[in-house]
Order: sequence, then structure tokens, then C-alpha cells
Amino acid sequence: MIPKSHPRYESLLLRDKMVKASKKGYLADSAMIAHGRGEAFDYLIGERTTYPAKRAMYVAVAALLLSNNPVISVNGNATALAVEEIIELANSVGAKIEINLFYRTDDRVKIITQIYKDLGYDKILGTLDDDIEYLNDIKNNRASTSKTGIYSADTVLIPLEDGDRAEILKKSGKNIITIDLNPLSRTSKMSDVSIMDNIVRAIPFMTKIAEDLKTQDKQVLMEIVNDFDNEKNLKESLEQIKLKE
Repeated sequence: MIPKSHPRYESLLLRDKMVKASKKGYLADSAMIAHGRGEAFDYLIGERTTYPAKRAMYVAVAALLLSNNPVISVNGNATALAVEEIIELANSVGAKIEINLFYRTDDRVKIITQIYKDLGYDKILGTLDDDIEYLNDIKNNRASTSKTGIYSADTVLIPLEDGDRAEILKKSGKNIITIDLNPLSRTSKMSDVSIMDNIVRAIPFMTKIAEDLKTQDKQVLMEIVNDFDNEKNLKESLEQIKLKE
């Protein structure tokens, strides 16, 4: 019972989602640490969607719409925080959704699979029944990918994930989009489009953008993507961090 008058109401709601997801058994033990790190960066940017983040989101959506096989990679944290919004975005841009976990266990995969199916999304990839291929040069469980999903994808959206996989996926020729509140992370630096924003704000906003960009010509979408400089945008993102006295 969190009163709406509480000054940290929205933040506490997200924490509560994480606690409930942990009790259900589909979060890794370190999930709270990862969430807390992102929450700290969100606090520093005033818990708002900045202009550089919005710019990156337009580019990300344009790239997803231009792709032949776009995939949204999800883990326990992303599922806990924005599962319904992720499904809506996937449907809007014609992307697949794939479960990909660092601490992968059969139980966690089963629970997350069922969450998506219970919400009417029965096309979830990366399940125990999926046809799995393994990415070279990744020495952890994230090397396992769906043959029709991340393994063969041309564009991958990997929110809340790790730098080594972003780097390997990029080296394999894929277009990498990330949602990461830390503009200094290897994930942000290795990606083609880095969105410094909270996933709970970014995913719904990207869906709204998609409804607009779907009406645009392919040439317009290509110009949006080609005119974007991720390194420059990350620098502007970093400037959004304000230390309060």
C-alpha cells in the first residue's frame, strides 16, 4: 500500500514489481542490484525522458521498422517492469520477442514463457522447446539464441542487458539498439543506437513513435537512421546528468 502522495511513489511502484517478480522466482539473485544501479542514474537525470533519449528512440523505431527480422531480447527485469508494453511495441514494429538470460535456468525460462503466454503472446522465442543456436565468443548462458530469433536477426533491441553480448552481436553484423540508463556502460558504447532512459518510459514512447513512423516512406526512415551519430548523442546524454546540491 503505497500512497500516491509519497514523493517516491513511481520509484516505489517499480521496486514493488521487482519484489513480486523475485517472489515468483523468475528474477536472478542480482536483479535488484541491476535495478538499483539504473534507478540511481534515473535519479540523476531527474527521472525524465531527455531530448537525446527521444532522438535515439526515433532512430531506434525507424531501424526496427526497416529491419527484415527485428528481435526484442527480454530478461527477468525487463519482463517484470514492462512486459505488456514490450508486447505492444513488438506488435507495433513487427518484431519478435526472445527470452535471453545471463543466469539461465529451466525454471526461470518456464515462468517467463508462461507470463508472455498468459498475456496472449504465444510466439515467444528462447523457450525450452525452441531450436537453439549458440553465438561464438560468448562464454556465458547468453550465448544461447533462438535460430529464428536473435541468431538470425538483423536488428536486436537489448534493454537492461550486458556489454559483452552487445559487442559480440555488433561484431556479427547486427544492428544493436539498447535501453540503458548508464551512458558510460559498455552496452551503451558498443551499440548502434543507445537510449538513456528508463524502460518503463522508453518502451511506451517508442510504441507511440512507431504509430507515426509507420505512415512514413522508407526513404524518410532511412534518413532518420543515417543522420544519427550515436557517439555524439551519448555525449549529449551524459550532459543531462545533473548533480543536485
